[in-house]
Amino acid sequence: MMNKEKVSALRIGLFGIGLDTYWPQFKGLKERLEGYLDIVEKRLSAIHPDIVNAGLVDNPDKAFEAGKLFKTADVDVIFLYVSTYALSATVLPAVQRAKVPVVILNLSPDAAIDYAAFNAMNDRTKMTGEWLAYCSACPVPEIANVFNRVGIRFHQITGMLQDDPECWNEIAEWVEAAKVASIMSYNRMGCMGHYYSGMLDIYADLTLQYAHFGGHIELLEVEELAALRKQVTAAEVKAKLEVFAAVFDVQQDCPQEELAKAAITSVALDKLTALHQLGSMAYYYKGTGNPENEEAISSIILGNSLLTARGIPVAGEYEIKNAQAMKIMDAFGAGGSFTEYYAMDFKDDVVLMGHDGPGHIAIAEGKTKVRPLGVYHGKVGKGLSVEMSVKNGPVTLLSVVEQKGGRLMLLVAEAESVPGPILQIGNTNSRYRFAIGARNFVNKWNSYGPAHHCAIGVGHISSKIEKLGQLLNMDVIKVC
Repeated sequence: MMNKEKVSALRIGLFGIGLDTYWPQFKGLKERLEGYLDIVEKRLSAIHPDIVNAGLVDNPDKAFEAGKLFKTADVDVIFLYVSTYALSATVLPAVQRAKVPVVILNLSPDAAIDYAAFNAMNDRTKMTGEWLAYCSACPVPEIANVFNRVGIRFHQITGMLQDDPECWNEIAEWVEAAKVASIMSYNRMGCMGHYYSGMLDIYADLTLQYAHFGGHIELLEVEELAALRKQVTAAEVKAKLEVFAAVFDVQQDCPQEELAKAAITSVALDKLTALHQLGSMAYYYKGTGNPENEEAISSIILGNSLLTARGIPVAGEYEIKNAQAMKIMDAFGAGGSFTEYYAMDFKDDVVLMGHDGPGHIAIAEGKTKVRPLGVYHGKVGKGLSVEMSVKNGPVTLLSVVEQKGGRLMLLVAEAESVPGPILQIGNTNSRYRFAIGARNFVNKWNSYGPAHHCAIGVGHISSKIEKLGQLLNMDVIKVC
């Protein structure tokens, strides 16, 4: 899968709950529940190591202490392990100050109580203590009631502490979704150039992007890239050409002059992204006859494809919303290539999708070809472009949709990338088959009003995206 951010800023809060009234009544119960909490911490730490464990909270004083700890530690999400019955007044102060989503872990220590052994016990007090060790489900409705009424976002996982792969896979997905939310909250996206004039669906409210994802958006001038190109050395060009030769399948009809221009721009892009600490970028530039600017933009495709492949996804046509979608897919380790409808194939019941400009070459089926183009359709200039198909197998489509009324939503679909003929025109291009059929997919997808671009990544990850949406308080619509 794709490279993720080297360091995730994600910090997880964890605590268990109980009732201090029980401890003198039922010998060994507290220690037993603390042992269960240790298991949860060890298993969570194996998924993500940065855990802030407040321990077993069993009275309001400890709850306030836990709340202060989580707020001070700046946790991004709290996992609440419900070990036995506990008062909601003991739970609320532990989560209320942090103001982050809560995942309730309703985990039984075993699949079932051993009824025969339990009923054979001749001590009613011991029997009650044994039952309380299995009583995790009991307070969850009370906790949910209070969280709903005070406005705390929560999510439930019900299962077993041990021997429950389904449960722990779900927990792992919540952790992964929280990591992606954290990555987005710190991501710096560069916007270079301007919108494609008249392409109204891609115009975006930048403040709305901040409101939903956080992060930072840096507005960049094409002149800065052009200036950086002038600083590139012959040695840097030679090294970049060697990268091109190793990474791409450079076709023999590619002019050396165009390859050199692309290499210069690629080096300049590396410097630009490092200078501004960019984690993603959207770009487009029409130009008005400035040759330095036009040469920078017309030679940008190979360099942007390399950036995309190493975790800095680049969206053409200044598609800011889709740069966000691509970053989400990449942060999940799925890739995230820029794409749109190309054609319908009713004979094979597939949709051809692709785009000109940069592609996510790390999720290509085979080596990505570099071809010369005499014209960039609908754009200024000519030069080199990439031609690839997304790896055959399961894929997920994602669109960040700006809705009427000032809200964003996530639109998602799962499909299969299938082999077959593509349009060999120097663009990315793939064939996708949908479980509901090509005709139904197109109608349903379009009905939600997305922009005409979307991000495509490898694997079926809609369940992870749905969890991300819940963490970000965004609606998620799954078409198929």
